[in-house]
Amino acid sequence: MDRLQDSAWQYVAEVLRPEDLPLIAAHALVDGHDSPALRELAGLPSRSDATEVRELYVQALSELGVPLPDEETAGRRLLVSLAFGLVQGDLSPKEVGNSLSMTVAAHTEEETQFLSIAAEYSEWIGPDDLPAWERELQAAAQLLAASTDLGSGIRVPASRHD
Repeated sequence: MDRLQDSAWQYVAEVLRPEDLPLIAAHALVDGHDSPALRELAGLPSRSDATEVRELYVQALSELGVPLPDEETAGRRLLVSLAFGLVQGDLSPKEVGNSLSMTVAAHTEEETQFLSIAAEYSEWIGPDDLPAWERELQAAAQLLAASTDLGSGIRVPASRHD
């Protein structure tokens, strides 16, 4: 999956900020995609009007024939990307717990288990309870990563909660 297609589910899953979209457009141009809206978006400063940026992004995807997934699909891809990020060491358990930016509907037993454990995270979790929660989350992430076909080529979204 290329960066532009990845960005579509990340956009719907609300892990991309409007100020990220001009850079994504610039990368898409470098990757060989081209459309009038994509060029205009790539030329915008990162502090442009959020509504204008979002409209241009959606227009660029439309011009390029890249569909925006429904919220359910985007949420499932978010879960899988978080699981893969944890398994691969790209994300910490805390980053996973902080990255559930939208309501996600789990469809498989593995998705449900990972989501329920990840959702238990809060900044008030006691230091005595944290290691057990991290182990449970890691185990659930490994099960989800091993059981899904949604992970092929998925990129882990950058954490916004560092």
